[in-house]
Formats: sequence, C-alpha cells, structure tokens
Amino acid sequence: MRRLMFRVNKQTLVFAGRMMVEITEKKGIAFFEKYLTIWVAACMGIGILIALYLPQIPDFLSRFEYAQVSIPVAILIWLMIYPMMLKVDFASIMNVGKNPRGLAVTWVTNWLIKPFSMYGIAYLFFFVIFKSLIPQDLANDYIAGAVLLGAAPCTAMVFVWSYLTKGDPAYTLVQVATNDLIILIAFTPIVAFLLGITNISIPWMTLFLSVVLFVVTPLAGGWLTRMYITRRKSKEYFENEFIPKFGNVTIIGLLLTLIIIFSFQGNVIVENPLHILLIAIPFSLQTFLIFFIAYGWAKAWKLKHNIAAPAGMIGASNFFELAVAIAIAVFGLGSAVALATIVGVLVEVPVMLTLVMIANKTRHWFDRKEAVQLPDQA
Repeated sequence: MRRLMFRVNKQTLVFAGRMMVEITEKKGIAFFEKYLTIWVAACMGIGILIALYLPQIPDFLSRFEYAQVSIPVAILIWLMIYPMMLKVDFASIMNVGKNPRGLAVTWVTNWLIKPFSMYGIAYLFFFVIFKSLIPQDLANDYIAGAVLLGAAPCTAMVFVWSYLTKGDPAYTLVQVATNDLIILIAFTPIVAFLLGITNISIPWMTLFLSVVLFVVTPLAGGWLTRMYITRRKSKEYFENEFIPKFGNVTIIGLLLTLIIIFSFQGNVIVENPLHILLIAIPFSLQTFLIFFIAYGWAKAWKLKHNIAAPAGMIGASNFFELAVAIAIAVFGLGSAVALATIVGVLVEVPVMLTLVMIANKTRHWFDRKEAVQLPDQA
C-alpha cells in the first residue's frame, strides 16, 4: 500500500473554482485558502508522481522516524497547527455567559452529535451501500479516518467562514477557544470509543500522546507566545503585526505534508482510484447534515444570524490538521486512514463555500434588526 494515483474530475474543479470567485471577496479569504481544493489536488498529483517515478524519495524519508512517527511530517504538522493556536485568546472565555445558547448549540452539535453521526454515515456507506466496492479492511480504515475527522471540530478556518458570513468575530473567538479546551478532554475518549466499536485496536497511550504532541503542546506554545509578545509589545501589535507574519505558514505546511503523504500512498490510490470519490460522498453529506442541524437549531432558538452562521460552520468544518496528524502518528504515514483524512481536506473548501453561500442567502430567516450589529466587510 504505498504508491498512488489520483483522478481529478475537471468539471468539479472548474465548478469549485468559479464558486470561490463568486462568493469570496478580495480580502475575505487569503489566496491559498481561496483555492485550497485546487492546491490540495495539485499536491496529491505531485505526491503520486513522486511515488511512481521517484520512489527513492519516500524510501529516504521513511528512515527518519521515531516511535512510528515521521519526523519530517511531525515538523510540518507543527507548522500547520502552531500559527492557528496563536489566534486563540482564552481571555475571551470570560464572555461565555453573555449568550450561552449559541455556545450550547456549538458544544452539543460538535461533541454529542457530530462524532456519532459521522460514524453512522461512514458505516452506512462503507459497509452497506459501497460494500461491493470497498474491501472490508479498507472500509475499517476509512471509518477510522472518518472518526478522526468527526471528533475534531474546526478551529482555524472557521474564522474565515465566520468572516464570509459576517459573523460576530468576538463570539466566534469564544466558540473556538472553548472548543479547543473541550478537545483536550473529549477527543481521546470519543475516538477510542468509536474505533473500539469498529474493532480497530488503538493503543490509548499512543492516542493520548498524539493529542499532547499535536494539540496540548502547540496550544500551550501559542498561549505562551501570546503572553510574552503582548507583555513586551502590546495586544494590538500581536494581533495586527505578529500573527500576520506567519501568513500562509499553515497552508504551506499542509500542502507539503500532503505531498509527502501521497508519495507514500501511491499504490492505494493507483489500485483504488474510485475510492477517492466513494470516501468524499459520505464526508460531504455529513458536512451538510451537521451544518443544518446547528443552523436550524439556532433558528429555532431565535439566535441572531451572526451567531447562528458561525455555529453551523464550526460543526460542519473539521480540524483536519489534527485529524491528519493523529492518523499519521497512530496508523502510519502510508495508511488508508491517513488517506481518508486527506479526502476530508479535499472536499472541505468547496463544500464549506457552498454552505457560506447558503448561510448568506438565508440571512432573512433571522432577525432583520441584527443587521446594524454585523461587522463591516472590508
């Protein structure tokens, strides 16, 4: 299971590209994020070509491992996650009590619904609907990837989705900060429980250490950096000058990680090109389902649109950087589990931009009076 091929549906990419241009504004989303699906597809293709024509590269990189974790990939994963953690201001948690209903929608959807609905939808498709198309061993691995994605709600890109739907930035920050705290407690037991149902053996200690390495450590590093820079300079300097210095570091780290992963994954996709589409279908349906659960619930509770839209986006989107990191650390760089999490990255942007469009077009469902409270869009 080590070489790979990927087929990109040209019409899908053209449609996604056109949609991105139509619903994003010049400063609403950065260049790399705006065309993330295209970059992901390109990096998958580069990784496949390396696997097919330069197999010496993955063979060389495979030498740099410690405790079954690729050191080059671990470094790149840190580059992905650390800049995002800089944006989390835990001081904002003091404002939790101002509108607890919005947080209740976010917490319940993310932690009591999403992981289990993801598992259920993935099981239905991989073991029932696609049973004749996917071998059972691969189906187990794909479900494991789905579980990792389902148990990791978005923490970074949600700021972009919130901005594009004119969400309340301060409240979005509270939603993200509290989610990051819950991840520390809930991620490991939920993943272990769901993987146990699927009879996939996973050492608790490995999973726990992975969370410490890829969540706790960068989160602590981001907090310490924020405290240090803020005290030496100012909060304004940290927010407006220091964080922007990292610019596209997260996305570049992700794309380089994808090239390495797909250089190890050659045969899996060469032999199963249809599986990319088969994995993408349940993942996309899950994304729409979770969004409408949270968004509809917020509507039923008569929350304002600038709180309802980000609530739906946080649940629908995934912390795919964490999912990829855990998949690699626990199951291996060349595993089908890692492949499944990468497909989650592939479908993330076009699906989320579709939901942004839906949220913006249904703004009239909510209280029209809140329009004066929305942040101006530069």
